[in-house]
Amino acid sequence: MNIKKYFSIVMGVVLAASVTSCVQKDDWETPPVKCTNKFPAVTMTMADFKAQAPSSGYILINTDQIFDGYVVSSDENGNFYKTISFQDKPENPTVGLQIEVDRANNYADFPVGAHIRINAKGLRLGLDRGVVKIGSVDNTYAIGRIPGPLLSRYMSGVCNGNGLDIATLKPLELANLKLAQDANYLNMLVKVSNVQFSASEMGKKYIDYVGGAGVDTDRSIVDVFGNATNIRNSGFFTSGSALIPEGKGELTFVVSRYNSSWQMLIRSLNDVQFTGKRFFFEGFDGSLDDNWFAVSITGAQVWNIQQFGNPKPCVVMNGFSGGNNVNEDWLISKPISLQGFTSAALSFETDARYNGNPLEVFVTENYTGNPSTTNWVPLSAILDTNAAAFNTWTYSGDINLNTYVNKSISIAFKYTSTTSAAATWELDNVRVVGN
Repeated sequence: MNIKKYFSIVMGVVLAASVTSCVQKDDWETPPVKCTNKFPAVTMTMADFKAQAPSSGYILINTDQIFDGYVVSSDENGNFYKTISFQDKPENPTVGLQIEVDRANNYADFPVGAHIRINAKGLRLGLDRGVVKIGSVDNTYAIGRIPGPLLSRYMSGVCNGNGLDIATLKPLELANLKLAQDANYLNMLVKVSNVQFSASEMGKKYIDYVGGAGVDTDRSIVDVFGNATNIRNSGFFTSGSALIPEGKGELTFVVSRYNSSWQMLIRSLNDVQFTGKRFFFEGFDGSLDDNWFAVSITGAQVWNIQQFGNPKPCVVMNGFSGGNNVNEDWLISKPISLQGFTSAALSFETDARYNGNPLEVFVTENYTGNPSTTNWVPLSAILDTNAAAFNTWTYSGDINLNTYVNKSISIAFKYTSTTSAAATWELDNVRVVGN
């Protein structure tokens, strides 16, 4: 028999059988999902485990100590490097931790929200550069990175019957950035509203580039109350070339620090939801001429920044020098845009000492460069009335600026003194906010 003909017949039968099988069966049998929990049930809470960490140095865990957590970090976009941050619950967490891992692309096995279980036997637990971590025994570092091939010895996903259990995380909402700078929130996922990047960051990218290569970069952020901190972006951040957004809004981040420096970490640009209008805030922690014109009409004394305030520093004007002096001094903001706003309000805080004229507050749509030739509109504000003591900071109230929406304005503070009375006026936390 012709061998070539024989094989042609056999292959034809096989092909026909295959086609017949495909035609007759219109569904596929899905193999069962096999997901087995590597470790037995937990033996303690993460909070109890972390509480063992000494105030300095580290301890070696030499017994089976098993606890659960939920992953909050992701190295998918390059802003986390060989670390995994996790907290004890998907929402309303009470504690966070960080594990050092000597491998990349951890997000593939442990995505955001992954329910994990850790057996810390054989690992070190301790404070490393300002953060409580767990990691391997290392001759160089207090808390070493666990070698990638050994990670499964200590950490595994938790099964839910259909594979890895992945929870939907709800960031812990904090009222301001100052609250976020608390060791209790380290390695937790938090969200702060009414946040924007500082004016000095406008026009920049998320990271700087040197010779075409990205470098680790801090970008300053501030909230509507004047609290500030930094967003730390890795030189390998895949979205590092994106421009810093100009608006304000909600910022979600993992709380982190390096020694005493707070460095908040975003997972991706999705953590930056800035859709609102920028606010104007001045806490006088830079140079006075950053945002202001200080204009002296009469007298040798002038507005100046001093290390007082709520918190310090603040700007101060005092007409007393060897006696009461005649002064007229203006502090005038550079133009503040209310374009696109539907409402706006001014507020600030004052602290007065010694008897003298009250501070006056004005607004204008057209500052001429000369206070004497500008058409000023006076504003009514609550001022400090306790001239007998310092540190009686008084909130001005919210001063309505709705008349000026879709315009550019300047705010002015006018100080006057005489040979009879020269009060000291301290001014801080000037803000213009709106929607």
